[in-house]
Amino acid sequence: MIMLSRRKFIGTLAAGTAALSLSNPVSALAAGRHKLKDFGYISGIIGKELKNGDWKDVLRKTAEMGYTEIETGRYLGDSAAEFLSFCKSINLIPVAGGIKTTKDKDLLNKALDGLNALDLKYAVMYWPWLVSAPFSLEDCKNSVDILNTAGDVCKQHGLQLCWHNHNNEFIEMEEGLPFDYLMNNTDEATVKCEMDVYWVKKGGADPVEMLKKYAGRFPVLHIKDMAPGAEQDFACVGSGIVDFPAIFNEARKQDIHHYFVERDNVPDGMACLASAAEYLKNVRF
Repeated sequence: MIMLSRRKFIGTLAAGTAALSLSNPVSALAAGRHKLKDFGYISGIIGKELKNGDWKDVLRKTAEMGYTEIETGRYLGDSAAEFLSFCKSINLIPVAGGIKTTKDKDLLNKALDGLNALDLKYAVMYWPWLVSAPFSLEDCKNSVDILNTAGDVCKQHGLQLCWHNHNNEFIEMEEGLPFDYLMNNTDEATVKCEMDVYWVKKGGADPVEMLKKYAGRFPVLHIKDMAPGAEQDFACVGSGIVDFPAIFNEARKQDIHHYFVERDNVPDGMACLASAAEYLKNVRF
């Protein structure tokens, strides 16, 4: 009778654990022996909080959540020196920042001087296009010219250029995919890609397969989740259907170290960062 009760208890416990795993991504994906050493976020996810509150208090809270890196192209406070000093005090390292789409070298030099003042490693061109989607072969040629020029100027500033994808690069044009054209026709040394895993998935491709196909071209990843359902809406990292363990495992093999959490149209940026941090601290791969 005692053994029967114990079996019932173990069975109930196992069932409860299984249910928790299905409902809690942290538990469901906590398998494997590797974990993330560092992870960051793009400042836009808490743009409202930074604008309306005490920016130092906001950044301190994100560091307390476990974030160690930030993607931002501008300083907060009175100077870049003040901003960097504060970030250093809370162990939050600025790593990447955005630049506008241009091949005008004067404009690029001015923008990159600003990124240099923040001691950044990466300059990101978030929309490397002169037109809206869908893109043609001629549009791709123009973008390649822009990226190769900007990549050379970034190199002169000690920065690595990355371009950021959306789902539009996976819409067929007259000769294959725009994504492939940009990857195959830009300089591998001076032009990298900041892969946004959500947009790759929404475009109908597999982020892991893209990582493998263009190994060595993705020093930075945007970590963004997708809600289940036909609408493929945005979700806070760890609450959706993107297979992050598989992505992180392949990224580990390629020695990728920079992961920035993002969510478009986020209703509560701090809450989203908090839940994402808990997931990223616990996920194993």
